[in-house]
Formats: sequence, structure tokens, C-alpha cells
Amino acid sequence: QVQPVESGGGVVQAGGSLRLSCVASGRAFRYSHVGWFRQGPGKEREFVSAMDWSGASTYYSDSVKGRFTISRDNAKNTVLLQMNSLKPEDTAVYYCAVDSTSAVLSRRSSDYGYWGQGTQVTVSS
Repeated sequence: QVQPVESGGGVVQAGGSLRLSCVASGRAFRYSHVGWFRQGPGKEREFVSAMDWSGASTYYSDSVKGRFTISRDNAKNTVLLQMNSLKPEDTAVYYCAVDSTSAVLSRRSSDYGYWGQGTQVTVSS
């Protein structure tokens, strides 16, 4: 079993940066795809970014492409989400999710079986 735990959220002014971390227990993590999703106030959960188990393939949503960067260190069971040029519309609870069963990287939340508790990111204007 894999249990991801997020950290690194906080309050930042528009244009600022934050780095979110996702640390997971279990050896299976290094062979699993990892995704970041977010849910803003009054909104549905949406895909942000994902990286396959090897680090060779990444996806980004159009809204964060060019501003956010996902990376992973399998030796440390860690995935990072570097968020630059933050905007008020990036305000949301950010979730790390792990897909330990799919053969290909996915943007669909239903493909991710393990979820963290979320970390709040607030961007003030």
C-alpha cells in the first residue's frame, strides 16, 4: 500500500512561488505514476500535473503549463511540484495522488487509487 502525504502549501502573493512536496511510504511508490490535482472553492477537482514512474513522461494542464514543474526523486520516495508565477485562480487545495496499477500515465482522477489529505495554497492579489 502507498500513502502519500503532501506539504508545502501556504499563502503567497500573486507572482510568487511555492514548492509542494509529496512523500509516500512503500516501495511500490517508485514504480507508480504520480499526479497532482486541485480543488478550488466551489469548484470540482481538476487535474494539474502528472509524471510516470520513470520520470520520462509528464503531463500538465493548459492552465499551469509553463509555470509549474513536476519532478521526482524515487530514492527519496518524493515528488515535487514547483509552482511559479502564481495567480489568484491557483488558489485551491492541492492533492497528491498515486496510480500503482495503470500501464500508462493518466490525467483522470479515477485512475489514481491513493490520495493524500491535501495542502492549501492561497494566492492573494
